[in-house]
Amino acid sequence: MVINMIIRLGYVSLAKTLDISFKNTTYTQYSKENNLTRINNIIVDNLNILENVIDYNIKNNIHFYRLTSKLIPLATKDDVEFEYINNFKKQYQKIADKIKNSNMRVDLHPDQFCVLNSTKKEIVENSIKILEYHYKILEALNIKNKIIILHVGSSVFGKEKSIQRFINNFNKLPEYIKKCIAVENDDKIYNIVDCLNLCEKLKIPMVLDYHHHICNNDNLKIEDYIERIFKTWKSTPKIHFSSPKNLTKKDFRSHNDYINVNDFIIFLNKIKNLNIDLDIMLEAKAKDEALFRLTRQLKYYNYEFVDETTIKIN
Repeated sequence: MVINMIIRLGYVSLAKTLDISFKNTTYTQYSKENNLTRINNIIVDNLNILENVIDYNIKNNIHFYRLTSKLIPLATKDDVEFEYINNFKKQYQKIADKIKNSNMRVDLHPDQFCVLNSTKKEIVENSIKILEYHYKILEALNIKNKIIILHVGSSVFGKEKSIQRFINNFNKLPEYIKKCIAVENDDKIYNIVDCLNLCEKLKIPMVLDYHHHICNNDNLKIEDYIERIFKTWKSTPKIHFSSPKNLTKKDFRSHNDYINVNDFIIFLNKIKNLNIDLDIMLEAKAKDEALFRLTRQLKYYNYEFVDETTIKIN
């Protein structure tokens, strides 16, 4: 078999090289000021920062990027209502045009407060608000193939009942949000088979997190399931890859600043016979710096690159 596989590498949220940070405000600060001026100013600033990051990605041939969930502060807070899309349409459109023209893949991953299968009604309701917010951002940026990545979530009353709660609440979502959801295996409870069976049942993509699989695998071999996982995708599959902070039990689940190149190569060797194009999100604390350190190391090991961040496996 002739292998001709393209792998694009991506990073999360902020380009460390630019030495800038998205701005935020707290509910306490908002309550003291009792006006929306500060929030509006932060939105303008954050959209400018996002445009700078997108420009950086384009100039460095980074084709895969995870947008921060904290672009708009307090957007899902119940008693804070403000317009964060229509008043800033020109800025969104300018960024959207750059994403589209560069064919950059952009997705979102809500934080741990988005628990669709919670046993608490108020948490489920807030989780739906969080999903609505993420959808609106992707829509404002004119992202066609919208992906919002979730964990299964709670395990209250056991896995089986918890997975059923996820299914029940998923089925109550608006169709436009259902079409965006992808599910990722986690590092403690829901392994690759749990998530794969769920995704196949709901006909949604599964995001493999390889580090989570190492942490929580129940002796399941990734080689036995990787093809099924990739088949849940109608578009190019994406996975998450990170390295442990260190090998102690306490820190093994935490992300390292950088990617262990030997572990990455071992993973590539496990999947290359599938001969399928793939996007890999590097969840490393050093972000773009970790990405480019990994590419330098892979070049040392004679991997072929199409451009700065795209590997050709043959």
